[in-house]
Amino acid sequence: MRAYGFATLSVLVLFLLTGCWSRVELDELAFVQGVAIDLTEDGSEIDLTVQFYKPTSGGKDSSGNSGNSGERFINLKTKGASIFEAVRDVAIHLGRKASWTHMRILVIGEKLAQERDIGEILDFFARDHEPRLSMSVMIGKDRADAYLKTKPFIEASTSQQLREVGRFSYKYAGKTMRISLRDLMLDLKSQTEVSSVPYIYFDRENGASITTVTGLQILRKGKWVSDIPTERIESLLMLIGKYKGGVLQAPCADHKAPEIRKMESVEVESIKTVTEVKITNDRAKARISIKARGYAGELICSSIKSPEEAAKFNQKIKKSLEQDLDLTLQFLQERKLDALGIGNRIFRQDPALWARWKPEWEERFSKLPITVEVEVNVFNTGANIGQHLAN
Repeated sequence: MRAYGFATLSVLVLFLLTGCWSRVELDELAFVQGVAIDLTEDGSEIDLTVQFYKPTSGGKDSSGNSGNSGERFINLKTKGASIFEAVRDVAIHLGRKASWTHMRILVIGEKLAQERDIGEILDFFARDHEPRLSMSVMIGKDRADAYLKTKPFIEASTSQQLREVGRFSYKYAGKTMRISLRDLMLDLKSQTEVSSVPYIYFDRENGASITTVTGLQILRKGKWVSDIPTERIESLLMLIGKYKGGVLQAPCADHKAPEIRKMESVEVESIKTVTEVKITNDRAKARISIKARGYAGELICSSIKSPEEAAKFNQKIKKSLEQDLDLTLQFLQERKLDALGIGNRIFRQDPALWARWKPEWEERFSKLPITVEVEVNVFNTGANIGQHLAN
């Protein structure tokens, strides 16, 4: 009797198990790697370029060549009045259903970013259940589709190559920042409505097809308003607490050859940023504390063999960093761009006050007292002693 009851229970449990009700064979799908979005020539419709992963066999063909030779991706162009219309037209050209679950990157054309609200373009990718919210978003100089036509150096597809170039440029050089679809969605809906998006372009000095990710563009209410100069990006990342790695530099005063610009450098081990906003008598002020730790990367005119020399070198790097931070703050306040997110902090502290300040916040931000405190600690001289090799 017990065995009969156990068998009956086992059969009933089977009805609770999931099945393959939505099964789709792999040969019915085309996996999207990247997307480039532009405006048509007359600006009335969307130009959509989709890059798909191209599966290849693992064996050899009749000529003895590997089945993995050749490009591992294909590009397909469609257009429509909406992103969804352009996406649906993929099937009539490709003969497969587009799968967005492995999408790596979304590149938006410069003209589109200047003339349209990017939020309108992102709505499809944010609303559909397939695209990853972790995919990278970038703005491309001129037309975005040109960047998907280049050949990758190492990665299997151009989309993956662009994603990795952006990731390492941010992580090790501090020349841009990584923005995911999720990050950009949150920025567009923030109280200040100011967003920073990585900027890519072709590096003509190293070849017409070499893509460089070393820039930022600032959006306000979803539209482009300003570029961030390359020399201001590292300090901006420090101010907003998103600096991952890079190099701090300080000039040498060479009296023998003043026309030659010589720089000493420090490899950053860590940067810690703390921002405080205080509100008193209907006025706000901000204090940003930045603590930098690093290793001596290049010594040209300094020596750090003693504690006194180390303190002097720290002061030198600190002074140079303070100048860069001040110039970046000046750049933002002159353009009334709260890329620091101070308005968002005020909203969290006092929503009622922010509701009153928000209509005139751009003007308030341009006059906001912001104090920056910097501390530098170069605690390692590298594999060599703290003495430069120059005579």
